[in-house]
Amino acid sequence: MASITLSQANRVLRATLKKAADLNIKVSAAVVDDGGRLVAFQRMDGAFFAGVYGSQGKAVASAAFARPSGVMQERAAQPTPAGIREAEGGHMIMGQGAVPLFRNGVLVGACGVGGGTSQEDEDCAAAGAAAL
Repeated sequence: MASITLSQANRVLRATLKKAADLNIKVSAAVVDDGGRLVAFQRMDGAFFAGVYGSQGKAVASAAFARPSGVMQERAAQPTPAGIREAEGGHMIMGQGAVPLFRNGVLVGACGVGGGTSQEDEDCAAAGAAAL
């Protein structure tokens, strides 16, 4: 099983926060490994506290399903995704704002963002992923 390194996670976060600054928004951003465990996290000055939980929850969902967290939004209440979320401990947030991170075609983690609109969060996460 491959995983993201701390150095790589920090590179992702730098690009994520740069995009947020370009958009003039204050966000929290989380990078998790391929098992959904936190590797790196940053909260911009002035970002509201709920983004701390939102960014991590969306990143966990993205890593779990190896796709952008927003793709799972319509299916979140279906038995299988809901059961997986419950078995995992309820930390997943299946809403737009996180993207999976791949290296050489292999899932290594995910980047989740909270604090902007759902689209802004995803755009920031995608900018981070592009830096990997």
